[in-house]
Amino acid sequence: MPRPLATPLRTKAPWRVLAGFGGAGHAACRFAAPETVEELAATLEAAKAEGLTVGFRGSGRSYGDAALNREGLVIDATRINRMLRWEPETGVFEAEGGMTIEGLWRRTIEDGYWPAVVPGTMHPTLAGCVSMNIHGKNNFRVGSFGEHVLELDLLTPNGELLTLSRQQRPELFHAVIGGMGLLGAITRLKLQLKRVHSGRLSVGSITTRNLEELFDAFEANLHEDYAVAWVDCMPGGSSLGRAQIHTARYLEPGEDPEAQVSLHVERQGLPGHILGVPKSSLWRIMRLFTNNLGVRLTNFAKYHSSWLSHDKRYLQSHVGFAFLLDYVPNWRLAYGPGGLIQYQVFVPYDTARECLRDVLTMCQQAGQPSYLGVLKRHRPDDFTLSYALDGWSLAMDFRVTPKRQRALWELTERLTERVLAAGGKFYFAKDSVLSPANVEHAYGRERLERFAALKQELDPERLLTTDLWRRAVAPVATPSAPLVAPSPEAAAVSL
Repeated sequence: MPRPLATPLRTKAPWRVLAGFGGAGHAACRFAAPETVEELAATLEAAKAEGLTVGFRGSGRSYGDAALNREGLVIDATRINRMLRWEPETGVFEAEGGMTIEGLWRRTIEDGYWPAVVPGTMHPTLAGCVSMNIHGKNNFRVGSFGEHVLELDLLTPNGELLTLSRQQRPELFHAVIGGMGLLGAITRLKLQLKRVHSGRLSVGSITTRNLEELFDAFEANLHEDYAVAWVDCMPGGSSLGRAQIHTARYLEPGEDPEAQVSLHVERQGLPGHILGVPKSSLWRIMRLFTNNLGVRLTNFAKYHSSWLSHDKRYLQSHVGFAFLLDYVPNWRLAYGPGGLIQYQVFVPYDTARECLRDVLTMCQQAGQPSYLGVLKRHRPDDFTLSYALDGWSLAMDFRVTPKRQRALWELTERLTERVLAAGGKFYFAKDSVLSPANVEHAYGRERLERFAALKQELDPERLLTTDLWRRAVAPVATPSAPLVAPSPEAAAVSL
């Protein structure tokens, strides 16, 4: 049994104004940061006794409100981050949930192992990666993060510590992965890592002139281990969807004459300067160009310079290729005080080309083109609240300003309708705008009610909640709750 907290949380836990990673959503929450699993269990017990709802937060890398709990308690679990076991002979890694992706690869790269799936930043916690079932640039090859989880421990709101796997309570295992942290705290997990024979990848670059060329070239390169495309969302007409694709493959044994040296941790660092500017200051320069004209000029230069590396290959470190978002610390500050929302759509293969063409066109017609577009190829998985499908995703970044906010929310409503009509889905780690009706259409009431039944079993007092759950999921996942879509004004206020 955990030792009860000596001081009540309503006195001990300070108030903090927390934000989603995009900076467009904020919430005043009580805050606690336990340092052990036992202290985490005691915090949950105290919160229940004091009538406080609880939301879990790792590194706070979800763009929207998935790690916010307005007027409730937020538990930051990043201090519960020990490595528990590492087996270089098998590639099995075991750690507490607060360890980050960076903490993982730094312990394993010199033994020739790399995480099978990583996001675009190394800073999320492992528990956060499981809770959102993150994906990377190789989803079409190896699936999502959850497909490489062998086992995990779940601390439930009732204080039980359950060990879950594909053999032990498989239904719950598949619901916890991608379950947004709403079934319990992931305190331990065991992962299967990928054997690599060099600290570098062979990277290729392909430039395409429009969306049709982009899809064709991307499909022609699905034999690679990784593939991702930067999409210029600004031009229309015959240049709509012009892009640069980056592919990468692992090097075979003996292919890299400097393999052993390249596996050293210090060879996996990111540059301290970009174009001669200290990267810590670069966001201030970027801010001058974070507007429609500035992005148009920047993208024009990036696209035309990309032809210099077209159809060429070069070697790049795993860190350099994987973690593009970490090149410029605080890059999101370039969007200004209103922040940004990232809107990521997943569209089935058969409808993707037409749908994504419409999505880009609708943004341009509304005068709100995305400032960043990222295209990936995906495969389906069998997790309960899975966003994955056999198709494509397009992630788009939109700047939020008071003047443009209402029009932006109206645009995302129209985009969502178009994506749903194409049979598409969405990704809760990025979401800021979905309504319960949208969620029901994308996921289906049966699947949501199956998740809610497990939540009722583990959390009958509804201790665990987040702003995302209240806004978009609970009204449809819980049959007794009314299905009411918030107005654009209400959504704007919540952010």
